[in-house]
Amino acid sequence: MTGLTSTFMLSAPDWMLIILCAMLIGMSKTGVPGVSMIVVPTLALIFGGKQSTGVLLPILIMADVFAVIYYHRHAHWKHLFRALPWAVAGLFLALWIGYLINDLQFKRMIGIIVFISIALMIWKDYGYKKEFTPDRWWFAAFLGITGGFATMIGNVAGPIFAIYLLAMHLDKKSYIGTTAWFFFIVNLSKFPLQVFVWKNISLHTLTLDLIVLPAIAFGAWFGIFAVKRIPEVTYKWLVVVITSVSALLIFF
Repeated sequence: MTGLTSTFMLSAPDWMLIILCAMLIGMSKTGVPGVSMIVVPTLALIFGGKQSTGVLLPILIMADVFAVIYYHRHAHWKHLFRALPWAVAGLFLALWIGYLINDLQFKRMIGIIVFISIALMIWKDYGYKKEFTPDRWWFAAFLGITGGFATMIGNVAGPIFAIYLLAMHLDKKSYIGTTAWFFFIVNLSKFPLQVFVWKNISLHTLTLDLIVLPAIAFGAWFGIFAVKRIPEVTYKWLVVVITSVSALLIFF
């Protein structure tokens, strides 16, 4: 713990925020969509842009395991395989761009992507019309590349992939199961790229991630059993406001 604190210059409030972020990631993977949007700008403020994605990715993978275990039977593999190759293309596009820009530009790109994702999340909930979203290969290609880029740069591809799956008219369990498998596969694909190309995952970051594993597990449990009691509208607007403020702070 001392080594991690000295490596990242973490204060007690920083640790509290990291543990809270781990809980929110667990919740987001097991039935509370959108809450992870708060995590991305928060970790970017603590660790910096590119480094924060290296801290967050193993947390996401551990949370993905809980989601896949719980919803593994409900994946719709046809829609999954249609989007995955394009998402991989988006990963490599983001990998190249992320290698060229500095950390300040990286943080601002995260902020921009977060704001776009918030707009998509609001549109999905309040302005979405099924007939406006075509079930075509080019639609899967566009959202796959966009989602792959967004998940590599800022780990905020949830609203983008949600729009793709809404176009497929999946039932609730198929929607959650397909999402769980998609991000599990994509996040595992990102891991070696960030280790060997961006070099923002190390033994220090992995140790930090393992320390917060209990918080991830608690968040996953809480997401399944308790968060359904929160009023949907209140919760969503709280997420939007907190995330917007956090993303805005990245620019300053």
